[in-house]
Amino acid sequence: MKHWNAQIEQLTQNGYAPEVVQGIRDLEQMLDDDAALASVMDSIVYRYVVTEELSMADALAEIKQAAKQFGKNEYSLDLLLIVNSLPRLYEKYQENGISDEIFYESMDDIRCKVNECVENKGVVGTFVADWFDRFFKLTCFGYGRFQYEVMTYEGEDFTLSCGKVFKAGDKYVNMHIPSRGIALTDEVRLDSYRKAYPHFAPLFEDGIVIFGCSSWLLYPRHREFLPAGMNLLKFMGDFEMVSGKETPDDFHDRWRVFGRYTDLPDAQLPKDTTLRRAYAEWLQAGNPTGRGFGVFAFDGENFVRS
Repeated sequence: MKHWNAQIEQLTQNGYAPEVVQGIRDLEQMLDDDAALASVMDSIVYRYVVTEELSMADALAEIKQAAKQFGKNEYSLDLLLIVNSLPRLYEKYQENGISDEIFYESMDDIRCKVNECVENKGVVGTFVADWFDRFFKLTCFGYGRFQYEVMTYEGEDFTLSCGKVFKAGDKYVNMHIPSRGIALTDEVRLDSYRKAYPHFAPLFEDGIVIFGCSSWLLYPRHREFLPAGMNLLKFMGDFEMVSGKETPDDFHDRWRVFGRYTDLPDAQLPKDTTLRRAYAEWLQAGNPTGRGFGVFAFDGENFVRS
């Protein structure tokens, strides 16, 4: 069989760097040229996405063994699991009446994760393959700039400015911000919220959807060191902050800011973008980092405020 499939072809026509496309082609050709490796990988793909007898954790464990057996890069084989599972995932979308537009917007996350792997690990692959399980379980979808999935709140009661009480056990629509290279402008953010609203509105009796996000992007102290007017600060402004915490000893998301330079001492961090410059200076001054969790109420067109 030929491993380059129609969904890969369609995906890679939108925003993929030529060298990344060629890298994925080379990986698929590697399977075409090595029947033994292809047999192992095809079996894992089939049992993960078709019969669903393998969990994602089990599939990745078998890939880890295959990488050792055949002397291949584990991250690259992890990527093959994802892209070679796309034909069956596409069928699932069709069976559930989900449009091609949403399928390809959701799957653009492959491009994001491959770019991150190239930047941080130097190979065409993915070092977060387990992340994609939510897409294959049809619980997470991309609508415009952001991705969304339903979650259950487990914190203390929080009263939004509109008077709604957000309490433990309540459902909310959790947001993810993939590294798509699209600025977080007012227009882009609102377009995504409005696109996502019809999918999730039926879960809320009053039609007011509660969107939430937990991320380093919502670190409350960003307002102290990021330049005024940054789109990231405008994105923060969409939310009513429920909680925030500092992580002075572990900036877990450092790689998201500095990429391949993550392990450099603070004094040597690059300052070639506004965000990198602000973070490098903040860290060099001995300041902590952190994250925040915020929510907002949305009626399909606008934020619901007091």
